[in-house]
Amino acid sequence: MPLPFLTADRAFGEVESDTDVALPYEDRDLWRRPYRPGPWRVGAAAVLLLLASYLLFAAMIIALAGGPPAAVTCAGGAAVVIAVALRMLRMGTWVSARGLRQVGFFLTRTLPWERVQEVRTTQQPVRWLGLPRTVQGQALVLVQQDGTKVAAPLLTDHNADFMARSEAFDRAADTVEAWAYEYRQVPVSA
Repeated sequence: MPLPFLTADRAFGEVESDTDVALPYEDRDLWRRPYRPGPWRVGAAAVLLLLASYLLFAAMIIALAGGPPAAVTCAGGAAVVIAVALRMLRMGTWVSARGLRQVGFFLTRTLPWERVQEVRTTQQPVRWLGLPRTVQGQALVLVQQDGTKVAAPLLTDHNADFMARSEAFDRAADTVEAWAYEYRQVPVSA
């Protein structure tokens, strides 16, 4: 089974010179994340899936012991935990030829390239692992055609995908900027 999110960094790294294509994807109409999920995100999802396996095992034991309502409750709880883990893995910034998509836990925002004015990396206070605490860091921000800046940055170097992985953040930011430059011919500033 192909797992395209595992090949994002490898596909980006295969570009060997400036004459090669900066966006190494054959089918650009598919939504794809131009980076791998970070270890914090994958670790949290793994812990949740481990919890779900315990809940499913408990549901099986309860069902065999003769308590169907409690077994259904346990299995339902496991299904919710699995859905939360999968949604956590899906969060991030996705790009395609149609536009840019920012997937959050509860909300997904899609912006066509025609509405994008500028994509740039800035130094600013960013949230540390999505918590309320802020630290000074880098953020990839998007400015719309009407001049309004999107409230949440597309990527930060202190989120669950790029914590302690500054090179991965730089590659991902450069890739998103390259998509914006190719499809909108917008000014890309550093």
